[in-house]
Amino acid sequence: MKVYLLIFSMLLGFSCSKKRANSSSKKILHVYTQDVQGFDPVYAANVSTAKEVAKVYEGLLEYHYLKRPYELQGNLAEGLPKVSADGLTYTFKIKKGVMFHDDAAFDNGKGRELVAKDFVYSIMRIADKKLGSSGWWLFDGRIEGLNEWRETGNSNYDLPVSGLKAVDSHTLQFKLNKVYPQFLYALAMCYSYAIPREAVEKYGKDFPMHAVGTGPFILKEYVVKSKFHYIKNPNYRDKFFPREGAPEYSEFVKNYAGKKIPLVDEIDVRVILENQTQWLNFSAGKIDYLDIPKDNFDSSIIGNKLSDDLKKKGVHLEVAPSLSTYYLAFNQSHEILQNVHLRRAISLAIDIGEFNKLFYNGTGLTAQSIIPPGLSGYKKDFKNPWKGKNIEKAKEQLALAGYPDGKGLPLITLDTMNKTHHRQQAEYFKKELASAGIKIETINSTFPEFKRRIQNREVMLLSYGWIGDYPDAENFFQLLYGPNKPPGTNYAGYNEEVFNKLYKSSTVMPPSEKRKELYERMNLMVADSVPWVYLIHLQEYFLFHDHLKNFLKSDFIYGFEQYLDIIKK
Repeated sequence: MKVYLLIFSMLLGFSCSKKRANSSSKKILHVYTQDVQGFDPVYAANVSTAKEVAKVYEGLLEYHYLKRPYELQGNLAEGLPKVSADGLTYTFKIKKGVMFHDDAAFDNGKGRELVAKDFVYSIMRIADKKLGSSGWWLFDGRIEGLNEWRETGNSNYDLPVSGLKAVDSHTLQFKLNKVYPQFLYALAMCYSYAIPREAVEKYGKDFPMHAVGTGPFILKEYVVKSKFHYIKNPNYRDKFFPREGAPEYSEFVKNYAGKKIPLVDEIDVRVILENQTQWLNFSAGKIDYLDIPKDNFDSSIIGNKLSDDLKKKGVHLEVAPSLSTYYLAFNQSHEILQNVHLRRAISLAIDIGEFNKLFYNGTGLTAQSIIPPGLSGYKKDFKNPWKGKNIEKAKEQLALAGYPDGKGLPLITLDTMNKTHHRQQAEYFKKELASAGIKIETINSTFPEFKRRIQNREVMLLSYGWIGDYPDAENFFQLLYGPNKPPGTNYAGYNEEVFNKLYKSSTVMPPSEKRKELYERMNLMVADSVPWVYLIHLQEYFLFHDHLKNFLKSDFIYGFEQYLDIIKK
């Protein structure tokens, strides 16, 4: 769930003003986005979409904004659930007085109160085969009766599901088929956010273009592929800035503890696809924070610190380690790519260190396997024997695959998105593989077409990346679990019996030394079988202007804008 960085040859000057471009008395946050796929939470499969969804919709749980390690807390739920002794029944109390946004979907256009049935309906939508939610993997086989309802295929939301029940108007109960240690994480994700049935029924197939939630902001304007504009929800419940946090965020607590959120009046979001256009807008003060483009990194970061020039102009730096893994996936529904020696040869032919320097300024960490640093199961000293660049070894594997020096090897295609930085990375891979006698052609598509080709198994090799949905290595392993093949998240179609059994065993285990050992075993297994070419784990470098306060980037807190403030000068 991520986009890559752009590579250009020129460095642009920085001329931002310390004054905001907007002279309005309102506090308006100016940001940018990419690849937004509408506002329906069941399709919130990428970061850009999840960030927009989280402005207007909310879930039972959320991550505490300032605590590290990450800690879950109640959001639309009053708190964490009561869990039965056998770990199978979760009972939540829903906050009273929470109102959906005013919308024509409701009587007299006035939003009604959120109730437990809204969550029953919202979770059932994730299970609805006709909708094809990419979030189904979170609940597949987990909730009693939900798979059976899904298999009816008739989308009858009035049929009961035994494990998904509104006990009363503000009590919600889940009954699981088996212990699921990641269940609470699933309920904090955008897929699980509360949706009013009235809005879905009123707008029908156009519902993804609407946004009717309980969140801190209301969507007031939406121009497809151009811009979004939000205003503060005037009926938002009393919610306050945290009164505690990790020591490194003590200044945030000191200045804002107990203040009602959201703190800004409006959010203006522009769709800006090219990184240099993002840079120019940030330089001109038209957007408030920026993921530093590749072309501007060396002039912005000197010795891993913000340049003095930018400091003088009131710019600050936030470095955010990312629980992420970027990769090339082999679609193993193609017989040729079921050949492990060919997959190893391709992996050995690519210089990941040079890739990191060219496209990420060397800030990434070369990925040895699927688990990123910071998660249980990651082994810092492990070195993958099938990582390149080693042309001699690549050719040995190519010969074992039955294609000495590439002779007789059919043409392999590499699918990627059609933005400049994706195309440039694809050309780099093409050049690297050619050095080992492996010929590929690149296919560049719009994001919807790219995803369609993946779902229809038309791709052979594809370029992608995954940012963790929650802080558990299980979230990465599910990308290679056989039953999660498309329309699920296992784009490689990897389906190894031993791995599948180990994965299933791990999903019912609480955090423990035994589970850690199992994770390590699975990690080594996928490293050896090479269903992916493991590229890098990222660190993200963000710039933000002095007038923006409380900026803190997280892989899991998509609705963070509610905590931000603008101090006008």
